[in-house]
Amino acid sequence: MMTEIILVLFYLLSPFLILDLCHKFPFVNKLGAVFVAYLLGLIVGNIGILPESASKIQELLTTLTIPLALPLLLFSANIKQWKSIAGKALLSLIIGISSVIVLIVIGFFAFKGKGMGEIWKVSGLLVGVYTGGTPNLASLKMMLNVDSDVYLLTHTYDMLISTVYLAFLMTMGQKVFSFFLPKFNDDTSEEVEYTNGKDPYWGIFKRKIFKPLLKAYGLTVLIFAIAGGLSLLVPKNSQVVVVILTITTLSIIASTFKQINQIEKTFESGMYLILIFSVVVASMADISRFAGLTPGLFGYITFAVFGSLFLQVVLGKLFKIDADTTIITSTALICSPPFVPVVAAAIGNRKIILTGISVGIIGYAVGNYLGFILAEILKNYC
Repeated sequence: MMTEIILVLFYLLSPFLILDLCHKFPFVNKLGAVFVAYLLGLIVGNIGILPESASKIQELLTTLTIPLALPLLLFSANIKQWKSIAGKALLSLIIGISSVIVLIVIGFFAFKGKGMGEIWKVSGLLVGVYTGGTPNLASLKMMLNVDSDVYLLTHTYDMLISTVYLAFLMTMGQKVFSFFLPKFNDDTSEEVEYTNGKDPYWGIFKRKIFKPLLKAYGLTVLIFAIAGGLSLLVPKNSQVVVVILTITTLSIIASTFKQINQIEKTFESGMYLILIFSVVVASMADISRFAGLTPGLFGYITFAVFGSLFLQVVLGKLFKIDADTTIITSTALICSPPFVPVVAAAIGNRKIILTGISVGIIGYAVGNYLGFILAEILKNYC
């Protein structure tokens, strides 16, 4: 019993250690909290120290963390504010999402049968992560019942390839795309500021922040309970899908209420649960099995990331989308909103930050739907 208690505490508290390391050491912060969480989980899960009963604890935590994280992540995604996405920005969003889906579908047929079993599930994961982010990837793992090793390797390759992609956008992207796309033109003098801060978790336990957060936590549990109740009305093999999509829908509805949308640190609270999930799922992976899963997967993900960027530029040329808007839209979809201010600063245009953040939030909201629907469609072609 004591061993099980220690393991649960390790899983629940290890993100504190990870976030503290990210706060204290810049090089750890550059790696990213999610990457460090996977690394920690892999080490713990493959050195032979986990008890035989670990699988039950792991299953429980993976079942709970994502459904509880989703509402907290989406409470800040106020659908009423999406009207700020207008004109070229809206068109760029549509082009960006379409480019991702088209290239993933093409990649599905190009890489099918090249060392990847159930590639349709991988396709669903890629749609989720490249229209939304890590929370969508984790949600779709549950919805599509993806093997932990496949999930972990997919995300590991995603992080490696996305790092190269991000480096390209921040260094040469603007110069290269400016040869083909119009330059950014905005006559307004307004400078939009956005930042998560060096430590977005700072002050979370202050009374003025934590007290409203308790209301958000309570609503999260209520949404989870409603989704769980509705899932009992459908066949067992559809219950996880019903739970995730119900939670996503109810959370977006809840975000339209000002009292919920303006609660501070809800997103950070959700990401803490994502870190727990990351440590747990990584500790379930067997490194010795990775060799049999890699053929074609790295190529598929590379094709999806850079292919979608190429198609987005081609369509941007056709519809006269400027280079900066194209870059920030692609960044928000492929790498998620936290990277938007970084890229905007690198290309010297802070006015596109609001566009990028809005695109990314919409991506979080629609990623689960798009990923699941496409996976189910592609399953028929396996």
